[in-house]
Amino acid sequence: MSGNRIRVLCVDDSALIRDLLSQIINSHPDMEVVAVAPDPLVARDLIKRHNPDVLTLDVEMPRMGGLDFLERLMRLRPMPVLMLSSLTSAGSDVTLKALELGALDFIEKPTLGVRDGMFEYSALIAAKIRMAARAQPRRIEPAKQAPGALAALAVSSEKLVVLGASTGGTEAIREVLQPLPANAPGILIAQHMPGGFTRSFAQRLDGLCRIRVKEGEHGERVLPGHAYIAPGDAHMTLGRSGTHYVVQLDDGPPVNRHRPSVDVLFESAARLSRDNTIGVLLTGMGKDGARGLLALRETGASTLAQDQQTSLVFGMPREAIALGAASEVVALGDVAERLLALATRTTRGTRAHAVTGPADRPTHNRNQGNPHDDFTA
Repeated sequence: MSGNRIRVLCVDDSALIRDLLSQIINSHPDMEVVAVAPDPLVARDLIKRHNPDVLTLDVEMPRMGGLDFLERLMRLRPMPVLMLSSLTSAGSDVTLKALELGALDFIEKPTLGVRDGMFEYSALIAAKIRMAARAQPRRIEPAKQAPGALAALAVSSEKLVVLGASTGGTEAIREVLQPLPANAPGILIAQHMPGGFTRSFAQRLDGLCRIRVKEGEHGERVLPGHAYIAPGDAHMTLGRSGTHYVVQLDDGPPVNRHRPSVDVLFESAARLSRDNTIGVLLTGMGKDGARGLLALRETGASTLAQDQQTSLVFGMPREAIALGAASEVVALGDVAERLLALATRTTRGTRAHAVTGPADRPTHNRNQGNPHDDFTA
């Protein structure tokens, strides 16, 4: 960052969107738009000239598509990128692909009343830019291989996993779920994501995983070998019908500014499944889930928090660790194996380390890539 201001480059083929983003960003004293670009080829030259801290990027643009540009950018010069996405089925699919390629997060682009809609998002846009400037973007390696399958173990039918995530969570959740065997315990997931995106997210994961992944439906039974993702406009809680756990959904007010809220999910599990629960808190901005993870640990549940090194944004895990809510801090690549071990009748060793004190202060390393890399084919 230059001085105390976050330097932002906005890339969009719409002059209106470029103007609105500039007005919104420049209205906040800690950030500024250093340049705007109508397409990725112009953006490439502006990145070299201005070396911005954060890039906002539209998907549909002339001369080079946003996804093609993003893939090259994250391979050659990783930097924090926020996508602008429309709230459509096609838009959600493209957005998920962008997150897979290394984009940090996305900003919803209104389809009607664009000017008023964008200004309604002003505080959220600013918050996401601040988060992006502190994040640690990852270099995307070509031909990334899927994680190997974990062996099916004698998983206890009483065990249940509740998992929460926010920024960076779509890929982190994929990395946790993909290696799990078909007899993994039932998993309830709260990922901060607006309505309309979670169904596409669940469908994408269902095609990649051995377990069944679906958007949660009110009243359905929680089954082993299934993961249930909270719809993007509802809180998900754990309920009981007779001897069975069931999914419950409600449209109550946001908690920690989120619906679904991780705290809401975790606290419901603390009330019902108690020490039969394994709580997992992954990468994300803010503190949602920290209180809920503590409530779980206080009932005797096993609680895992993702470590700083592998978290795209260490906010939520850091808050939980500082509260003493995490019984273990685990690298992302070890979470699947660890939760599976905890769900078996006899647990095994792990590379996780137990937490006995407050978390260390995080260090936010800005990428120092060469601003003169060329992103053209």
